[in-house]
Amino acid sequence: MFGFLELERDLEALDALLEAAEGWVRARGCDRMVGPMDFSMNDEAGVLIEGYEREPMVKQPWHPPYYRELCEASGLAKAMDLYMWELHVAERDQVLPVIWELADKLEPEHGITIRKMSRRRLRKELDAFARIYNEAWSENWGFVPYSKKDLDQYAQELQLVFDRNWFMVAERNGETVGVAITVPDVNQALKRMNGRLLPLGWWRFVRKGKLIDRVRVGFLGVLPAYQHTGVAAGLYAEHFRMAASTRQKGGEMGWILETNTAMNRGMEAMGGRIVKRYRMYEREFVRP
Repeated sequence: MFGFLELERDLEALDALLEAAEGWVRARGCDRMVGPMDFSMNDEAGVLIEGYEREPMVKQPWHPPYYRELCEASGLAKAMDLYMWELHVAERDQVLPVIWELADKLEPEHGITIRKMSRRRLRKELDAFARIYNEAWSENWGFVPYSKKDLDQYAQELQLVFDRNWFMVAERNGETVGVAITVPDVNQALKRMNGRLLPLGWWRFVRKGKLIDRVRVGFLGVLPAYQHTGVAAGLYAEHFRMAASTRQKGGEMGWILETNTAMNRGMEAMGGRIVKRYRMYEREFVRP
C-alpha cells in the first residue's frame, strides 16, 4: 500500500514519491502496490475523480482534478473505483416498497429488533461491529480486518461525533446481527471554526448539533447468516425515522466498491444517486 498523497501539480514530484514508495515495498518482497490509502482501506482512501464541486464530508478525502491527471500520467493503472451515494432520507416516496415490507417483517417473522448504541458502552459495541465487519467484508477487495488496537483508536474518534440517533444495532436474542454507524458531518462545524478554537471556535464545536444537517453512513453491515432476513432494510427504515425527527435529512452513503452489486442495487432501491467517485490505483513490478 501507499498513501498520504499530497503534492502540487508536478509530475516529477509524483514520480519521485512513487519511486520511493516502490523501492520500500520492493525491498520487502512485494510485486504490487495499491493506493492511496491512509493507512488502510478503513481510513481515507482513493483519489477523487468525480464530485469535485461537493464539499468533503467527515473522513472523506478531496483532491483537485490534477491529482487524477498526474496519477495516470505517472503510469498508475486503475485498480478499483469507490462510490459515494447521496441519499435524502426524508423522501420515503423515492424508496421501493419492498424495503418497507422487509422492515415490517423483521421482528414478527425473524425476532430481530433494532436499538441505539450507548455512548458509555461504545467501546464494547465496537467489538460486535468488528465481528460483523470482519465476517461480512472478508471477501471484499482491499479488506483489512479491525484489530483490538484499531478499535481502541476508533472508539476515541467516534466519541467526538457520537449521536445516539444514528448509531444503530440489530439484535436477535441478545446477539448483535447487524450494525449501522452513521456519523453527523462534523466538517460543517469545523468549517465554521476555520481552524481556531478561540474566541468562538470552541462554542461552535460544542453547538455542532445545531449546525449539522447532514450525515455520512459510514458502515452498514449484517452477519452473513442473517443477510436474507431483511436486517439491512430494517436499518434503512430506522434511518428514515431518525430523519423525520432530527435536523439531519440526508447525506452520503459509502464508500461502496463498484463491484459490490448488492449494495449498489440497495442504494438505487433507496432512491440514491452516485455523487462522488474515488479511484484506487495500482502498479505492478518484478521483485528483485
